[in-house]
Parts: sequence; C-alpha cells; structure tokens
Amino acid sequence: MMILSAFSSLAQNKNSVSNTLLWQISGNGLARPSYLFGTIHMLCADDAVLSYGLKNAIAKSDQVYLEVDMDNLFELIGTMTHLKMRGDTTLADLMSENDYKKVKAYFETKSSLIPFSMLETFKPFLAVSTVMETGTNCESVAMEQIIMQQAKEDRKSIKGLETMAYQMSIFDSIPYKVQAEQLVQYIDNAGKGNDDNKEYEDLVTAYKNQDLNKLEELTKQGDMGMANYSDLLLYNRNRKWVMKLKTLMTQKSLVIAVGAGHLPGENGVINLLRKAGYTLTPMDNKTKKFVEI
Repeated sequence: MMILSAFSSLAQNKNSVSNTLLWQISGNGLARPSYLFGTIHMLCADDAVLSYGLKNAIAKSDQVYLEVDMDNLFELIGTMTHLKMRGDTTLADLMSENDYKKVKAYFETKSSLIPFSMLETFKPFLAVSTVMETGTNCESVAMEQIIMQQAKEDRKSIKGLETMAYQMSIFDSIPYKVQAEQLVQYIDNAGKGNDDNKEYEDLVTAYKNQDLNKLEELTKQGDMGMANYSDLLLYNRNRKWVMKLKTLMTQKSLVIAVGAGHLPGENGVINLLRKAGYTLTPMDNKTKKFVEI
C-alpha cells in the first residue's frame, strides 16, 4: 500500500524524505514510472528480504540497473585488480614502521577471508571496509545479490550505471597517504576500547529502519573521513547517474538500485531527480524483517 496521499505533497519538498527505501519516479513526460531503491552492500541474510512493493516493481519493470553490472563475469573477474593501489604501493610505503606493525596485527586478528599479504596492497579505504563488513556475527549477503536473484526469476536484464573500473578509480583520486592516515586513526580508536564496528552497525540499524535522514547523517560523519570527499564519492556520481537516467527512463521502465547513502540530501538522487522535473513518491517497503516505522 502506498503511503498516505496526504504525505505525498509534503514529500515533494526538496529536502523532505520519508522512512522508506523505495520510491516511484513519474512525470516529466515518462510514459511509465520507474523505481528507485536504496541498497546496502552487506546485511545479515535473515534481514535481506525484498518487500512486496519492490518485488512488484521489479516484475513491472523492463530492466534493473545497479551501480555496476554485478551479473557481468568480466567485471567481477577484474575486481581484484582494481582494488590494488597503483605502482606496486603497499601499506608499508605509506606509514611509519610502528603504524605498519599495528595495522598488520589488527588485520591478522580479524576474520577476513583475504590474507593480509593481499590486503596491504589494497587502497586503504577499501582494506578497512572488508573488515568492517565481515565483522558481523551472521551470514552476510549484499542486497544487490537478492535483487539480482529476483530480477533473474522475472527474466529482467541487469545493467550497471557505471563500471567497476570507474568505481575503483575514484579511490585513486584520494591520496593513498591520506587514506592510510585515516586507516591508522580507525585502528587507534579500536585500540582505545571503542567498538570499531559500531559505525557500520549504526549504518545497518538506520538502513533496517529505512531512515534516510539518519543514513545521511552517519554517512557525513563517518566512513573514515569520507565526508571530506563527498563530492568525489557521492555527489558527482549522483549527478552523472541522473543525467544518464533522464535518457534511459524515457525508453524503458527501470528499477534503479543504488547504495542508500546516495538517496537523501540536497545532492542526493531523490532531490536531483525532483529538480530535473520528476515526481518522487515514497512507496511502502515494509517487510516482516524491517522495523515498523
């Protein structure tokens, strides 16, 4: 069931958002609506459940667009290459001997499937994210995987708004030394007895509550200093996606599933689509796994 129509007019205010991850895109000459959904890249499998509203949107659509085409084998095969820093750089090249030993000890105590000998060649922001996302006490999956399964069941083609190579190249635009400094800071906080995975747990809680305002707040204040590079990591990409979608949505009805952090805010996808002339309507996305809102 759609959220009360009385709320729809309020939701058209450019800065207002509803507690939902699912939005209908209509108007501005579209023959058929498309749908926008916010994903999270790692969630306990028991919580990774598609609502009836999202299943119905996929069934009615022509194609599903993710950030990258995760159904493309060549994209996935090349992922490991894109994770590595350029020029054979390693973490040891970016920090003092003491900091390097501390970082190595930290990673070696974590239950990551990737050995430190590989992790130390990763771009530092990506290295720590592998630990944050594997630090859950459950079997984890990406929401994108669940959406892909449903799309395949409904025989919908899967596309990507950008390539994996482009996504990973973004982290080459942030100095590796800056990333390494943030990594050391993250580990120092853990060493002081702080819950080093609390940041990610808070994001997951906000996601399950479908609280886009909270997600925006957490994204700005966390992610190892990511807020200093919001234009690079979020907003510039949002603008490129919207420009691309303005053409794609005139041709077919789409389900667009991107990280939930891209949705809210002045420069979020919801507001950018509204500024482009589209009507964004919040849709019911409750499942028995989501907290009632």
